[in-house]
Amino acid sequence: MSSENELPITIEFGGGAELLVGNKKKHKINLSSDKGWTLKNLIFWIRDNLLKEREELFIQNDTIRPGILVLVNDADWELMGQGEYKLSPNDTILFISTLHGG
Repeated sequence: MSSENELPITIEFGGGAELLVGNKKKHKINLSSDKGWTLKNLIFWIRDNLLKEREELFIQNDTIRPGILVLVNDADWELMGQGEYKLSPNDTILFISTLHGG
């Protein structure tokens, strides 16, 4: 149960991106709503709290590296303003790696 001071969101990883966060595909978290959360803030929160290895495979130049598709509630983040998008309660943010080794 979340309080009015919390911003509940779901973060999901797929296409191999889950390997960067301990192989866990779905993370339900509550952020403090005292802060105006944007996707850019969330990217750094993920770096500091969820990433287990190889930060450079997730973040490049203060944003998501090319090759990772970002969806906000099933819509491409490019349509939502990318890092400037303000998170809303119960948003689902999905990171899908489109890079595949060979």
